[in-house]
Amino acid sequence: MRLEGSCHCGAVTFRLESRHPYPYQRCYCSICRKTQGGGGYAINLGGDADSLRVTGRKNISVYHARMKEEGEARAHRSPAERHFCSRCGSALWLYDPRWPELIHPFASAIDTPLPEAPDSTHIMLAFKAPWVVVEAGPKDRQHDQYPEESIAEWHERHGLGTTEGA
Repeated sequence: MRLEGSCHCGAVTFRLESRHPYPYQRCYCSICRKTQGGGGYAINLGGDADSLRVTGRKNISVYHARMKEEGEARAHRSPAERHFCSRCGSALWLYDPRWPELIHPFASAIDTPLPEAPDSTHIMLAFKAPWVVVEAGPKDRQHDQYPEESIAEWHERHGLGTTEGA
């Protein structure tokens, strides 16, 4: 499926192909919460990195989160790159060189109508803010950290992977 997205002010537009376009995974970590706002979570999709096309690239800035793992004395810089519009601050996508074939666009930046997910997976709940209420449905899965199931595996389990595009 072709996904088209943009920032709020229109300075950046992008498109990419995705075999995994269902916005089902809600991340409650402090990084997503603080860079995304909203309901205390962010939703990432899976996309093919080689298909990413961007207009207005000069308006993009990249943020590398500082992360402190349990038991570590000092924080380290995450290799993951959070791309956002330097004009309006809209979060656009995440790229991580550890998985160079993938781009994870934020569902909030996608302009293409996305399909409705049959259930949600709530992740990183150990890090959610106390004011956040998790609105989980009866079929939803909840995880304190990252789940074992990948975005691709979730789509496969639901019979929702597409063969169009990527």
